[in-house]
Amino acid sequence: MNTRAQQVLEHEIDPMHAEAVGHGNSVAAWTCIGIMLIGVLVGAIAFALHAPIGVLIGGIIVVLGLVAGWLMVKAGYGVGGSKSKNAH
Repeated sequence: MNTRAQQVLEHEIDPMHAEAVGHGNSVAAWTCIGIMLIGVLVGAIAFALHAPIGVLIGGIIVVLGLVAGWLMVKAGYGVGGSKSKNAH
């Protein structure tokens, strides 16, 4: 059975975990999540009001949030992007 020290040592040697986790703290990520949150809110309110068209519109807004985030990453606003403040 592995001790805690052995587990830590194995984790330090593992090349898959050699880089720091980037948690997505960027303008692109926050924009994507903000738009998607609005879409979920619209869909949830429409669902509660029994409005299927509103639920569909909420789903479309969520997809638009994903597209907006992807476009912003491609434009350089993602983690490590050329226009982000944490670029390396």
